[in-house]
Amino acid sequence: MGGQIQRDTAESGLRVLNRDVIKYIAMFTMLLNHTGHVFLTRGMPLYEILEDIGFFTAPVMCFFLAEGYDYTRSKVKYGLRLFLFAVLSQIPFQLAMGQRGLNMIYTLFCCFLILVVMERVGSRTLQAGCVMCLILATVNGDWPIVAPLLTFLLYRNRGNRRMQAAGFFVVYLLFTVLNTQNYMFGQKGDWTWYAVTHAALSGLGILAAAVVVLVFYNGERAQKGRHFSKWFFYLFYPAHLLVLYWIKWLT
Repeated sequence: MGGQIQRDTAESGLRVLNRDVIKYIAMFTMLLNHTGHVFLTRGMPLYEILEDIGFFTAPVMCFFLAEGYDYTRSKVKYGLRLFLFAVLSQIPFQLAMGQRGLNMIYTLFCCFLILVVMERVGSRTLQAGCVMCLILATVNGDWPIVAPLLTFLLYRNRGNRRMQAAGFFVVYLLFTVLNTQNYMFGQKGDWTWYAVTHAALSGLGILAAAVVVLVFYNGERAQKGRHFSKWFFYLFYPAHLLVLYWIKWLT
């Protein structure tokens, strides 16, 4: 069924975006999100808009991590790169975002370890326990619980677009539930319709990411500049956080 969906979209000419183009879009939406966090105040309409647009990025990164894992030439080097840039990004993340938690590349590193467990641990019980521990290890990270769960579901259902779409929707619902608390108001912090609606709208970036990667992604990479793009995606994260922090500090 998933293959049928892929053929249908390919035949309709919808698959027009390669992996690098989608990643550049994701980098831009992340920049908008972080710009809002650094320079604007939570609750401002523009802040909310930029933050919600930026929710497109993490699901895209999870998708490409799950998709590319089986094709990675050296998984050891891949894991070491994620770990190295998670360490390098931590101080820029804390400076720019003013948060004590761990950065998004750390969360992606935990997602990578989940894939390693799924590939190499044969016991279902042990595998489930390890995956659960790695999901919980992201509680203090950026995109906690949601990103590793999405990565797990996407990898488990690789090749089946319909099931992957269902995985995106499940994670969207979880994101809405977890994010509702951010929009609670009133002395009792009730789960009002305002809070639920606002949280649901804020998660539309997840659904947008699902549409882009499941409908418009053609399964290819850019023909030129592959080496540049590979390192740009790693370096952009700590670099743009430092630049945003310096701009704020200088102004």
